[in-house]
Amino acid sequence: MSADSQPGGQTTKVTFEGREIRCRSGVSLAAALTEAGELILREAGDGDPRGLYCGMGVCQECRLSVNGRHGTRACMTVVTESLQVTRQAGNPPPESSSGSVVGVGDYEVLEPDVLVIGAGAGGLTAASVSAEAGAEVVVIDERPKAGGQFFKQPLSFDDVPRSLSKDRQFADGKALIERAERCGVKFQFGTEVWGAFAPNDFAVFDGDCSRVYRPKKTVVATGAHERGLPLPGWTLPGVMTTGAAQILLRSYGSLPGERVLVAGNGPLNLQVALELKRAGVDVVAVVELAPSPGPSSLLDGVRMFLNAPGVTSIGARCLTGLKASRVPVLYRRVLTSVEKHDGALRARIGQVGRNGIDADRSFDADVVCVGYGFQPNNEILRNLGCRHGYDDNRGQLVADRNAEFETSVESIYAVGDCCGLGGAPAACAEGAIAGSAVARSLGLVPASRLVQQEKLAIKRLRRHRAFQAALWRIFSAPRFQAELASPDTLICRCEKVSLQEFEEALADGDPSMGTIKRRTRLGMGACQGRYCAPVAAAMIAKRDGCPVDEFSFFAPRSPLKPIRIADMLKATVD
Repeated sequence: MSADSQPGGQTTKVTFEGREIRCRSGVSLAAALTEAGELILREAGDGDPRGLYCGMGVCQECRLSVNGRHGTRACMTVVTESLQVTRQAGNPPPESSSGSVVGVGDYEVLEPDVLVIGAGAGGLTAASVSAEAGAEVVVIDERPKAGGQFFKQPLSFDDVPRSLSKDRQFADGKALIERAERCGVKFQFGTEVWGAFAPNDFAVFDGDCSRVYRPKKTVVATGAHERGLPLPGWTLPGVMTTGAAQILLRSYGSLPGERVLVAGNGPLNLQVALELKRAGVDVVAVVELAPSPGPSSLLDGVRMFLNAPGVTSIGARCLTGLKASRVPVLYRRVLTSVEKHDGALRARIGQVGRNGIDADRSFDADVVCVGYGFQPNNEILRNLGCRHGYDDNRGQLVADRNAEFETSVESIYAVGDCCGLGGAPAACAEGAIAGSAVARSLGLVPASRLVQQEKLAIKRLRRHRAFQAALWRIFSAPRFQAELASPDTLICRCEKVSLQEFEEALADGDPSMGTIKRRTRLGMGACQGRYCAPVAAAMIAKRDGCPVDEFSFFAPRSPLKPIRIADMLKATVD
């Protein structure tokens, strides 16, 4: 089911489980299957059905067998020709490999002045500034196009829903990408970093072969992913993150379903709900964990407007738009469970009070979108040994950086949400500052206009941080970990470790994260602990009465994401 998009575009055929599906060329395989009503994409080890969840290649839940190649992520695979697709059941048999398998010393080594990892708001800005100052800059990103999560661009503007045809985010992202292209930044898309080794070596796989980047300076701008909130039914096909639904709509013009419930905490949920509604989706409700803004929020609202009037106005228009569209926004409510019901999903909602959560009501929907905050994609930084602190207010690790956004590891810079969440405008400002700093560290002299841009970025960053602080005071809400889970709810989606199993392991002696991992396999699945580790770390810290720090999590190690050994050692193209 596609949105009301612009005319045009070519079509192709995909065979899924023996069924021929006609879809638009250029969309992701996840979008094509969603449009065809195929929400079950694979089966876990015991036949437990799974579907699209994060939509951005992190959770690994949408792995399929494509043309005989197992472990292919539907959300990261672009439909460009006829594909033979089947669900991946359990642990597939090993595949035969082909190509030249070589030793580490035989990798092709590329040595640009600057390597930028991530083509989102911060990465694009840092790359552009460095290149305009005279540096040779390469940007790599695992996605098929630049823009990142905030400035995500459609693979074809023919697929943009009419309701988004004049969207400011599209336009701003397009301008940012064009700036990078004009100044000679080289892009490598579909390229994933699987190894990060100090001091400045990165092993990457581009879909054909592996090679090594050894830049003089590196800017890490890998963004963030939505955090998981374990609750009964959160692994059911049709339950996905709010970001996944937005990717389907904005990148591919695809609707996640006909009836959608949006639940979570924060302004992204309001924006996505309105975008879905205007694209033709029946949004049954928005369930917001924070209390309704009232007189006590007025001062913070004024602070938001004074520091970022444009962004504040957009948020206000989201609320008025939802009200005009008759989409109910239910405050101080939380999604408590999801279950199958009459061919769809039934989402149960609870009201959050001083004495706990009381059952409130339920909604039936095709898709339940969940967005309860974000976690930084900091695996590369941690793997390099960059020092991190812990922000207890937001429940996330925050990279230590100096005023120019260089980390504790020399020549490694980091900008944007991978360091601790601050939003796209802050990422752009950080990118501008870091880009100039990188250029100067290479002995280059940024032009006067870049110096002026840097000064302006410093002011903008200060204002946007003040905006963010006020925003999250308005959206302040409890940060649930496993409080909504029942004993049989999975804490670790990949290895199917239940809350009961985790608590039994936790009660047996004085285990650390490593001990829990060995006893239960928690964190040993395809997502590599990205969803279960924050929950487990918080629960262990609560039991021990100790604060969470960077050593509370699993030790970072390569490969940073699942990759075939043959692909790691494949240094030439067949």
